[in-house]
Amino acid sequence: MSDSRLGEAAHFSFARHETFAPRFGWLHKAYTQVKDDPSAFLADDAPVLFGVGKNMVNAMRYWSRAFKLTREHYPTSGARSKYSFPTWEARWLLDDDGADPYLEENGSLWLLHWWLVSSRPGAKCWAPTWYTAFHLAPFSRFTVADMTQVVTRHVNFSYKESPVEASIGRDIDCLTKMYARSAPEKAGSPGSYEDLLACPFRDLDLLTFVGTRGKPEWQFTSGHRTTLPARVLAYACLDYAAKFSRQANSISVARLANEPGSPGRAFRVRENEIVMALQKVAADHPQLNLTEAVGQRSLAFAIDPFVLAWQVLDEQYDFVTQRPGFPTREEWAAQFPKLAEAEPKELTTNTAEPLFEETA
Repeated sequence: MSDSRLGEAAHFSFARHETFAPRFGWLHKAYTQVKDDPSAFLADDAPVLFGVGKNMVNAMRYWSRAFKLTREHYPTSGARSKYSFPTWEARWLLDDDGADPYLEENGSLWLLHWWLVSSRPGAKCWAPTWYTAFHLAPFSRFTVADMTQVVTRHVNFSYKESPVEASIGRDIDCLTKMYARSAPEKAGSPGSYEDLLACPFRDLDLLTFVGTRGKPEWQFTSGHRTTLPARVLAYACLDYAAKFSRQANSISVARLANEPGSPGRAFRVRENEIVMALQKVAADHPQLNLTEAVGQRSLAFAIDPFVLAWQVLDEQYDFVTQRPGFPTREEWAAQFPKLAEAEPKELTTNTAEPLFEETA
């Protein structure tokens, strides 16, 4: 496949996290604020509202968007500042009566990881370095220099402009701080160990430090994911299938395990583990079936896989959408009409977009 697939999967967006990996409580706090005031990130007293420094406010804004919990759009015609509007997914997960507002379950972290590194029309990835590392890099063990070279090559093939190399390096440093349980001490590195202690995504054990202080290296782990719920993995498989078809259809398990952009790459799980999860979920969902023909196993779905994906995921969290007063997607869109206006723009945007021009 062409290296241009990065541009098809991810927006041009580098080093917008201000070197901070996402921390405990950030996403819930961000959702709570923008639900009441979509301009909250731009307020003069934003550091007070969010209880963090100005740079961390910028990081919270970036991560909320990168996890697809907000979309950004101008509030009025001619406005210079983009507001952050909470998505229905954010309402489903992070509201006080949502699925897991304080991210106490590892399944929620796996789900957010999928939202971060997945891509579909209208909901492309906002973290191209993360997408490259999980889906396109040809190795499992790497140094910062190795990953920088790979990301730079994909960026040069995929976009009209290129970020400065230091921005890619900051992304890779943030990625390792986000997922690795240990890292070499870097004197003067802002928040290096503080980030390691504060970032919940380390609990996924997706990345481990395998080098020495003199030669830092990291390695993606693989194998059975004991903390990854079968329904979350099945949700990701159906969500991925919906990228290609929104009708009854099928997709091979090999594609779900190995294709760039797939759950297998995102979660670093093998085909057999995907099969076991799908078999477990299909036992309770007659519209979902595993078939085998000519030695190839496939996941067949009798309805729109996107709809079925959410049925499976909602079941994992005791049917959030069936709770009294929970809004449908249409009702949520009516409350935040700018969400619908933002989605078509994401279908076509593939150029650098300044994120923090509003704060100037």
